[in-house]
Amino acid sequence: MKVHLKALGCRLNEAELEQWSQQFRAAGHEIVPNVPDADVLVLNTCAVTNDASGKSRRLMHRMYRENPEARLVVSGCYATLQAKEVADAIGVDLVVPNAEKDQLPQQVMQAFALPVMPAMATEPGETPLFLRGRQRAFIKIQDGCRYRCTFCIVTVARGDERSRTEAEIIAEINTLHQQGIQEIVLTGVHVGGYGSDIGTSLYALVQAVLRETDMPRIRFASVEPWDLPDGFFALFSNPRLMPHMHLPLQSGADSVLRRMARRCKTSEFSELLVQARQNIPGFNVTTDIIVGFPGETEHEWEQSLAYLESVGFGHIHIFSYSAREGTKAAGLPDPVPELVKKQRSQALHLLAERLKHDWLQQQVGKTVPVLWEYGRQETDGQKVYTGYTPNYCKVMVSVSDNKHLENVIAQATLQGVAADGGMLCGSLEG
Repeated sequence: MKVHLKALGCRLNEAELEQWSQQFRAAGHEIVPNVPDADVLVLNTCAVTNDASGKSRRLMHRMYRENPEARLVVSGCYATLQAKEVADAIGVDLVVPNAEKDQLPQQVMQAFALPVMPAMATEPGETPLFLRGRQRAFIKIQDGCRYRCTFCIVTVARGDERSRTEAEIIAEINTLHQQGIQEIVLTGVHVGGYGSDIGTSLYALVQAVLRETDMPRIRFASVEPWDLPDGFFALFSNPRLMPHMHLPLQSGADSVLRRMARRCKTSEFSELLVQARQNIPGFNVTTDIIVGFPGETEHEWEQSLAYLESVGFGHIHIFSYSAREGTKAAGLPDPVPELVKKQRSQALHLLAERLKHDWLQQQVGKTVPVLWEYGRQETDGQKVYTGYTPNYCKVMVSVSDNKHLENVIAQATLQGVAADGGMLCGSLEG
């Protein structure tokens, strides 16, 4: 049978897609890139904001319209929080809540009595990642979160913390490396909490991955800043650990952070950044900021802007606060008017663009290894490739169209910031 997999939202959803694709293929089924070609459609939904829920709902309906003959399976946070609504939607054949999604392929095969091919018919095979045009793989190391930040619906949808074993994770990484993957991202709902339920830690896991795999490039997805123990940045002395971390701050005002039930003050966050930048040359820190959290005063907003500008970030993901039923923040007083949220968001986008440009400008003149991902044909026998530096800056180069760079790590000299300000222009070495 032909299976099409689609995810909205976080990197964890992408990591789950990769796990499912491997399991479907191991059972003899084919992963296909297009909705109309599939016998089974699997959608991994998101509900981190109201907008994400809306996108999940619309995509679910669109997939049904594009292929009404296929079986439609819906999972993820939106499907978990709105299970009855999703189950009652036209065209939905199966809803798999987050608590059961590790067994999704087995549930699908059982529910639809999908035939299984002999194992020998599935070997050798191309990794589904390449069918989706990926050079890096997201590795799910854990699920769930023991903390309850007042704005977060994901912890409600994902439940308690559950860590995968080191052996499972290392086996998956080694399999992907054998299939040609050059870079992995360790991801989860609460990445820094890895191992709390099985007597280990993220630090120990990273040591094991460095020791027991040969994966050239290893990254982290979002890690809560309070989870990093003393000495954590010493791990980055190994060049296979990429010098970039996404540390979600959420606000630059301590009073807002307290209302969010965040466990890190701005002073502690600054100390972390100093440690990282002093110990690791070119270390890039990116972050998340929520605009217009309930009760956010003009003074708190100005305080937040000033703090963000003072510490600097390579990139800021900006979210306007969206009340989510089932969270504590939804009941907090003094909601910020939509017009004010919009104005603050625009101001922060301008600051974020300036900070990103300043960060990219600091990279100019360096020669670094880049993992090249995508190429597009240009005129005059040239092809343009884009890829990422170790510290996660996007780079563009132009090479002759007979040069193949996709999924290749090759040195490039960073020559300047592109006209749109979103990436670097480089030249290939050698």
